[in-house]
Amino acid sequence: MGQARTSRQAVHRSAVIDIGSNSVRIVVYEGPARAPAVIFNEKVAAGLGRGLSTDGRIAAEDAERGLVALRRYALLARHMEVKDLQCVATAAVRDAANGPAFIAAAAEAGLNIRLLSGEEEAEAAGYGVLSAIPDARGIAVDLGGGSLELAEVADGKVGRRASFPLGVLRLPALRKDGEAGFERAIRKMLKAADWPREGLTGLPLYLVGGSWRALSRLDLELTKDPLAVLDQHTFPRTAIRRLIRATRRLTFEQLRAIPGMASNRAAALPDAAALLAALVNILDVPEMTVSSSGLREGLLYQALDAETRAQDPLIVAAEFEGRRLARFAPHGRAIADWIAPLFAGEAPQDSRVRLAASLLSDVAWSANPDFRAERGAEIGLHGNWRSIDIPGRVLLARALYAGFGGADAEFPAMGALVSPDRLARARQWGLAIRLAQRLTGGVEAPLKASGIALVDGKLRLCLDAGWHHLAGESVERRLRLLAQALDAKPELVLL
Repeated sequence: MGQARTSRQAVHRSAVIDIGSNSVRIVVYEGPARAPAVIFNEKVAAGLGRGLSTDGRIAAEDAERGLVALRRYALLARHMEVKDLQCVATAAVRDAANGPAFIAAAAEAGLNIRLLSGEEEAEAAGYGVLSAIPDARGIAVDLGGGSLELAEVADGKVGRRASFPLGVLRLPALRKDGEAGFERAIRKMLKAADWPREGLTGLPLYLVGGSWRALSRLDLELTKDPLAVLDQHTFPRTAIRRLIRATRRLTFEQLRAIPGMASNRAAALPDAAALLAALVNILDVPEMTVSSSGLREGLLYQALDAETRAQDPLIVAAEFEGRRLARFAPHGRAIADWIAPLFAGEAPQDSRVRLAASLLSDVAWSANPDFRAERGAEIGLHGNWRSIDIPGRVLLARALYAGFGGADAEFPAMGALVSPDRLARARQWGLAIRLAQRLTGGVEAPLKASGIALVDGKLRLCLDAGWHHLAGESVERRLRLLAQALDAKPELVLL
């Protein structure tokens, strides 16, 4: 009980209230600063930007709807014991004549609203991308209701940035003159801000915002992707044609029926697709990658010190989750070190996934024994991980599936998402982790008195003097299975 109380006392909760043109949202985070988990997420489609095109003001009914949400969020944040609360407003409040009055009304609920400039909004979105994809190199493109932000991202930093009045609420008016005129208007806006400049074409886009995610949901539906995960879903410029054709061919009801598609997002799909097509042409974009991390995560990331920023978000999150769900004191890094001699020469991107699998090697123990493997695979495939691409998720799931005793023939088919060689290697990770867990009973000390290595075609498991009784039928059985996967002969050595 003492350990549990200490863990709860160490919990740090932060939150961001984001007052956008389409919605007013609160997201509450808990966990390690570099990879906090979302524990509460709620939005109200207040539509603060709807009335701006009419009279330049936030409509009274929309303002009241937004304020009702903000009062609720302020109250919840206090009772959730949020320690760090950021409340920001973007394009609608920034551009509205009665924006200052809206901010003053929100202040009565105890909220200190920071009004972001367009460049500040772009910067936060860029850092949101970098928080989840540290090696991102290209242009972060944040599409909101009232504005479009562009930010260069490379080498862990945000470079030049700009904001344009191209939010989804403004696009219908711009498209009235046809697609050619629409693209000319966008090109003119970007050129006035020196976008693109020399050397800035031919770079990928990192898509931020709900409208882009909705467009990506449509792409996943059209391609029948076997792993329908939005984060880091990547598609080439050639996909734009099928997206535009689909938005023209499918009815609103058909678009709305796509799993996870909100009504307001479905309605904006044709405009979002047209805008993306124009940006792809103007910036000569080869491919696009979806980032589920954006402005809110960027604000949290900007508040971190350099040392914390440098941490690997995948490893930090896996370590936190492994610690939270482990039976005994977690020792995933010790398991990773113990099995490492079997995987020398491995590519660095695979080694970090293997470490993540080791850190998560005890997360499914409390599940029904008949479904532990499925639970492990589900955690790998659908966990809220950052800094891992779609093939990486498949590898993580494959390792955990094998680690929890899954039958090989029943692992979910993932098509050509990962090469057979990498998938077979991930299975070997899982079998090695499973052997470590059986040998030690889930505690760390026996790892220090044992070792495993491939020597002259043999998989050699060595036990130090005084630890020989760790050997047994179940250990020898798992040693044989791992040896078979490694095309080696099992050997148990008692020192």
